Amino acid sequence: MVMKRVRCPKCEEYVYFDETKYQEGQSLVFVCEHCGKQFSIRLGRSRLNALRKDEEKQDLTENAPFGYITVIENVFGYKQQLPLQEGDNIIGRRCVGTVIQLPIDTGDMSMDRRHCILQVRKNKAGTITYQLRDAGSLTGTFVMNEVLADKERRTIHEGDIVTLGATTFILHEANSPEQQ
Repeated sequence: MVMKRVRCPKCEEYVYFDETKYQEGQSLVFVCEHCGKQFSIRLGRSRLNALRKDEEKQDLTENAPFGYITVIENVFGYKQQLPLQEGDNIIGRRCVGTVIQLPIDTGDMSMDRRHCILQVRKNKAGTITYQLRDAGSLTGTFVMNEVLADKERRTIHEGDIVTLGATTFILHEANSPEQQ
């Protein structure tokens, strides 16, 4: 059995079905078990998914002047690369109605919607610095397997591993001015 998932357009929860029972081009109607919304899909290749795959392949090192994070694939979600912006980058679980800079698309309920804040700044020398702090999450924020203390701000660097609930990401710093 090959289970496929689609996202409800109303509540954005996943609905699962066995795609082997249907043919390409067939239309399917679902009723979301979470919110009751009825919606339909057409089986087949999606142009949107093909575009997303191409976007994922792009090298973020050139398009992310302040660096980026790579979310590691696990049972709750797929690999994601999210560009950082200057200032506070609020990181958390993607959810309808929650506005944050870096929403991670995951089913990991141990990650809060607003889990931590990664502050990106340029100092007087032009070097970009990264400071991480917990945003009052229930499960805590871990840097290299060490939990951040309440209200602690920790400077993190290239390759540092950060864990939010059961989800992990790696920091990739922007190129220094000498490397550009």
